[in-house]
Amino acid sequence: MEINKAGKEIPQEFIKQYGSYAGEFERICPYQEASRKINPVRPRESKKVATIRAAIEKTGLKDGMTISFHHHFREGDYVMNMVLKEIADMGFKNISIAPSSIANIHEPIIDYIKSGVITNITSSGLRDKVGAAISAGIMQNPVIIRSHGGRARAITSGDIHIDVAFLGVPSSDEYGNANGTVGKATCGSLGYAMMDAKYANQVVLVTDTLVPFPNTPISIPQTDVDYVVEVAEIGDPKGIAKGATRFTTNPKELLIAEYAAKVITHSPYYKEGFSFQTGTGGASLAVSRFLKDAMIKDGITADFALGGITNAMVELLEEGLVKKVIDVQDFDYPSTISLGANVNHYEIDANMYASPSSKGAFVNQLDTAILSALEIDTAFNVNVMTGSDGVIRGASGGHCDTSAGCKMSLIIAPLVRGRIPTIVDQVNTVITPGTSVDVVVTEIGIAIHPDRQDLIEAFAKLDIPQYTIKELKDIAYGIVGDPEPIQYGEKVVALIEYRDGSIIDVVKNV
Repeated sequence: MEINKAGKEIPQEFIKQYGSYAGEFERICPYQEASRKINPVRPRESKKVATIRAAIEKTGLKDGMTISFHHHFREGDYVMNMVLKEIADMGFKNISIAPSSIANIHEPIIDYIKSGVITNITSSGLRDKVGAAISAGIMQNPVIIRSHGGRARAITSGDIHIDVAFLGVPSSDEYGNANGTVGKATCGSLGYAMMDAKYANQVVLVTDTLVPFPNTPISIPQTDVDYVVEVAEIGDPKGIAKGATRFTTNPKELLIAEYAAKVITHSPYYKEGFSFQTGTGGASLAVSRFLKDAMIKDGITADFALGGITNAMVELLEEGLVKKVIDVQDFDYPSTISLGANVNHYEIDANMYASPSSKGAFVNQLDTAILSALEIDTAFNVNVMTGSDGVIRGASGGHCDTSAGCKMSLIIAPLVRGRIPTIVDQVNTVITPGTSVDVVVTEIGIAIHPDRQDLIEAFAKLDIPQYTIKELKDIAYGIVGDPEPIQYGEKVVALIEYRDGSIIDVVKNV
């Protein structure tokens, strides 16, 4: 075992393979971008294939290969289950899957793991029954958890080599020009899918809306696509927003949001042309509402808003409070409509959004980001992956990417949830290191990272109660008591990659 820079013990076998986390930017260095195999298409050759099975046959998929999917349909996705069922029925084994994330709807994965169809997984997140099954130790090989920026880095560097990408798209023409703003099941931005399309050896588009050539606007171009399959349904658009966007009336969440907005508006970064990213939870959406009121009152506009986009962001754009919206993923129907209709609503891929190894990610230009947490510890480390019982039930997302890139990161969370403290001595799983966190915002007040003396001075007269992070922890423990230690086994079920590819933490079986 070796203790890394985040204070976590990492087994030597994984250090040899991936390296151990040594700091936010210690391993960011020049590299050779990955290459891919190209099968040229001749004049009058058709890319259209009648069925998913026929497409799989044409790709020459073999046991042991890596396939990928995207999660833009979230809980409304039909494509991953559809493709994996066909692969299982065709008798394939030892398949590695590299989806950008895994949702509750992908529960059939559990049976494919048990039957040996799937033997390796890399993903940003694992939800509910899939996460619980992984935590119980059903896989021989540990899942690799990567952030959105970390996944983009892994694809461009070749750490993830995709043999075949199966990408659900709301619309495509027969030659493979696709977008997410036209069709029966629109999802908006295809920012994560665009990475797979660009770097996979072969790309199969799966759509339920085939349109005349050329299909515009073009998110995924024909030059990246090998085959196109038309199916009855690729997903349920209502599932895109399920569990993600929630406007709150909870007094505790509203107070957290009000405090967070005050922190932003009293910071050195709140000025004409500032930039920001907010999340999708109740308190995060409420921050946007408080921020909107302040911007109107102060006559300030933002140059851009970034991220997974919600209607709250779209409203700011339409009202002229935000000049541009930069979009890697949409979380609700109004956002998907805006991307297609508003010239100042731009689609970007995950590499441009958050990769630490690109020639400049958008997160690097952010002034502030509002992020949530399951746990925060007294070293300001943040967990968004495992619950208080140690079971995997979350997603890394872009948490560590935006925290590292922006000038001021705000972590918003209630002091306690039910009888469980949110501020703890040590988080179960480190996703974002404390060195990337600047301000923790709770309903009773804030804690500023001691390294940010500039913010401590800037907020000296702010009318919000201020504590040390240890004081917040003591108050939380005083309310609900000290948490019982989790009884972990010895098997490593997941590796937590930091965005640079090093291992920042591991998750053991429960």
